[in-house]
Amino acid sequence: MSLPSDTPQGIADALEYLQHHLQELTERQHVSENNINSTLAALTVQLQQLTQLVANPPPPAVPNTPPPPVPSPLVSLPPAPPVQRTRPKLSCPPDFNGERHNGRAFLNSCSLYIRLALEQFHNEQERILWALTFFKGGRAAKWSKNVFRQEADTGVFPIQTWGDFEQQFWLHFFPANAEADAINALEGTSYHQGNRTVDDYLDSFQALVSDAGYTDPQTLVVKFRRGLRLGI
Repeated sequence: MSLPSDTPQGIADALEYLQHHLQELTERQHVSENNINSTLAALTVQLQQLTQLVANPPPPAVPNTPPPPVPSPLVSLPPAPPVQRTRPKLSCPPDFNGERHNGRAFLNSCSLYIRLALEQFHNEQERILWALTFFKGGRAAKWSKNVFRQEADTGVFPIQTWGDFEQQFWLHFFPANAEADAINALEGTSYHQGNRTVDDYLDSFQALVSDAGYTDPQTLVVKFRRGLRLGI
């Protein structure tokens, strides 16, 4: 809007200010209307999207579980710990005094211990020396003393293997005439049951038969029945 040329300067400045302010107000109103229209349009779009989601909900999401790791064939598993073996409690042989009627029982006790604890002995000489530690009195102590005296004289232990020790032991500490004594007992009446129980009689009879070397079944039956009490 143009003003007449004769318009005072003060009024002209005021009118120009009012025109400028009016233009700013008009522009602000226009911008506000545009912002409102844009906001309404965006809300309308969001409302339409929500309506579609309610009408057609999406399927539930499947969790993405990773597969279990596959061990590499090149990786070796650590070895399993060794199983601790439980050892039965072992009893040492009793002290031996050299009496012949105890010789078989003592040697059997030594052999049994060695078989169950073989790893405790590094060689056969250790087994022999271990057995000699139980020779505590009588003929056994004298025989052990003589063995070590021979070693002192010759510088060599006189018994080299466990088999040699068993042969020496049989010779010195088993009954001298066990077979003949057993045969004589079975041919006589001293082995009869008498007042003993059947179990005791059977045990002593089996020991005599073993020493005598009897193996014929008919002979064994005759001898056993002859020794039983008549009432049985």
